[in-house]
Amino acid sequence: MSANIAGLPPRFLRTPEAARFLGLSGRTLEKHRTYGTGPAYRKLGGRVVYAIDDLQAWADRGAVTSTSDPRGAVLPAKRHDGTTQTRPFRHAR
Repeated sequence: MSANIAGLPPRFLRTPEAARFLGLSGRTLEKHRTYGTGPAYRKLGGRVVYAIDDLQAWADRGAVTSTSDPRGAVLPAKRHDGTTQTRPFRHAR
């Protein structure tokens, strides 16, 4: 590896590092990825990675200046299809 590349900060972060960057848990970031509400990601060699610019852009989408400001666009990490997932009833043994 050349000296120029060795001194550069990472361009992509794996899920644990990306979660720390955003101040979220890794599981919350995984849920955002599953539900399509999170930052853009890529798969490199089968591994999920996030570009730092994409993480920053996603976080900036939720920036607001007041609690009455409706501009915040970052959705919570949950389903938004209008249906609720229920567990089947379990019979007691």
